[in-house]
Amino acid sequence: MDLNERQEELLGLVRQEGYVSVDDLAQRFDVTTQTIRRDINQLAEQNLLRRYHGGAGLPSSIENIAYTQRQVHNSAEKERIAALVASQIPNDTSLILNIGTTTEAVAKALYNHRGLRVVTNNLNVAAILAGNPDNEIIVVGGMVRSVDRGIIGEATMDFIRQFKVDIGIIGVSSIEPDGTLRYFDYREVKVAQTIIGQSRKTWLVVDHSKFAATPWCASATCRRSMPYSPMPRHRRR
Repeated sequence: MDLNERQEELLGLVRQEGYVSVDDLAQRFDVTTQTIRRDINQLAEQNLLRRYHGGAGLPSSIENIAYTQRQVHNSAEKERIAALVASQIPNDTSLILNIGTTTEAVAKALYNHRGLRVVTNNLNVAAILAGNPDNEIIVVGGMVRSVDRGIIGEATMDFIRQFKVDIGIIGVSSIEPDGTLRYFDYREVKVAQTIIGQSRKTWLVVDHSKFAATPWCASATCRRSMPYSPMPRHRRR
């Protein structure tokens, strides 16, 4: 199918920005949002972009590794990382754990802790820790992503903002040489930024493969990513 001039320009904007909203596109091209949605649907059918709620983004240049594969990928390394992290977390600590198989490994290593208050947008983390009645597990609201049982979206961020925790523990899709953190799904970026904002300390848990991974987002997209910087120290309340 040949693209019309508007669709070609729309596709160019997606490639440049990584994600664009339907409302912004409608305003830019002076057409209705229904027209933009039709354009997005046609481009998505050709795998030229990916539909998202309220907008469009880039398709995966490589598919994110299937969840079951990621669980066993570098599992021994993740277990060592998790054991080290768990050894640094005392009982009676409040935490936020986000999406990822390494954060799930941390959850397993924390299972026998006592008095933890854990907020998570990862249903797998909740299932792992829920078996210990000495800990309190709080699952955030939002849209559940079926591929990995992660919870994302605006409702997720609003829920997390209700809490201020001692430690936020996050995983990422990859780390750039300059320290920029990237995700396969732009919605994870916003949730992770919210977790950082609600945590007195933030710990990044990744194995060595994250330094070589290449998420779908292009360089321009990573303006939406979280540049790595030392987390400021917060006085414990």
